[in-house]
Amino acid sequence: MTRALTTVPVLTAGAAVEVAAGLARSFARDAADRDARRVLPVTELDELSASGLLAITVPVPYGGAGLPVETVAEVVRLLATGDPNIAQIPHSHYAYIGQLRRNGTDAQRRQLFGEVLAGRRFGNAQSEAGTKHVRDIRTTLTALGDDRWRLDGRKFYATGALLAHRIPVLAHLGPDGPLHVAWVDRHADGVEVIDDWDGLGQRTTASGSVVLRGVDVPDSLITPYAVTFDGPQTYGAFAQVLHAAIDAGIARAALTEAAAFVRERSRPYPDAGVDRAADDPLVVHAFGELELAVRAGEALLAEAARAIDRADAALTADPARTSTGLTANVARTGTGLTADAARTDAAARTDAAALTGAASLAVAAARAATSRAAVDAGSRLFEVAGTRSAAAGLGLDRHWRNARTHTLHDPTTWKIQHLGRWAVDGTPPPNHGQA
Repeated sequence: MTRALTTVPVLTAGAAVEVAAGLARSFARDAADRDARRVLPVTELDELSASGLLAITVPVPYGGAGLPVETVAEVVRLLATGDPNIAQIPHSHYAYIGQLRRNGTDAQRRQLFGEVLAGRRFGNAQSEAGTKHVRDIRTTLTALGDDRWRLDGRKFYATGALLAHRIPVLAHLGPDGPLHVAWVDRHADGVEVIDDWDGLGQRTTASGSVVLRGVDVPDSLITPYAVTFDGPQTYGAFAQVLHAAIDAGIARAALTEAAAFVRERSRPYPDAGVDRAADDPLVVHAFGELELAVRAGEALLAEAARAIDRADAALTADPARTSTGLTANVARTGTGLTADAARTDAAARTDAAALTGAASLAVAAARAATSRAAVDAGSRLFEVAGTRSAAAGLGLDRHWRNARTHTLHDPTTWKIQHLGRWAVDGTPPPNHGQA
């Protein structure tokens, strides 16, 4: 396959982490001001696109780096230490690259991966407000004939759509048909993106509404979605681990900023008998507890990412998931070879299912731990830093607001339920992508 021409760097794992760390330091400088004035990070997002970090998951055969999930999670975590709003904006960009890798045709991959390698960004239009639950979708693609479809619906929580070049839209193919993804141009006729997100935290993620009125979509820009969950998959675990990475970054940033404030500005409590607040044993103990929780979350995040990489390797090796594997094995001549091949195929599928289940459980643990660490660090920041830290102009409250808002994506109580069911009865987690 001919490698695509690129306009963004194709980064190695080490370079990606280094670039992310540098951008995080740069993004951190004005993060509090952007939050206070709700300034969307337009320039910063362009810098992120130009850096090559948004192309790190494009598969190697299509001109990308194809970096492992372990690296992607660390990149997102680092970006979140600088500004979690910027880290969250490309969340769906990465997730839908994964969806395209799994379910797109070769022609669709060449076109859309090529756009990513040229520095273009994907947003998302998935969730809908006012439906029965988060997986209840009403947006529909209606057949027009001549391989074209009409897309109608309204989406909310469309993070990044306002600043995207293309918006993957989750919709039914026909009334109540299977869910598919329509890859629409951000500025196509009938597409309206409304900046109406007013959350108390993650204020600059551009997570508003997308209204779709009679948008014309060709067959060539529609990919299956429902089939993603027909067998073992890591699509959901990957999306969830990136959320954990964002929370881990928020937690680390809150702890780092609290420590700097205590060293440089806090006054010691008289009963402590010390000259510096940083020497107060109660303050030091509180920091120790926070550091323990944040490190635990970071460790669980890294292990969850590695678990996804292991599951992905098993899925890649599973003959049933390739175009030639199972069919070729069944077609072999000789009774013994055919039986052996069938056993090999069954074993591969069993291994893949076990590893994807293990990955989902590892991600559930990471999500629960990083959610708690982020909310706790954002709140206890004020406990250790003292009254001065509550001044509105400092913007230290943004850490708690960001954590409290972002951790609401999925209930951590259900993560713990899945872990508990596994611990008690060995019940695997559900295969719906939100475990």
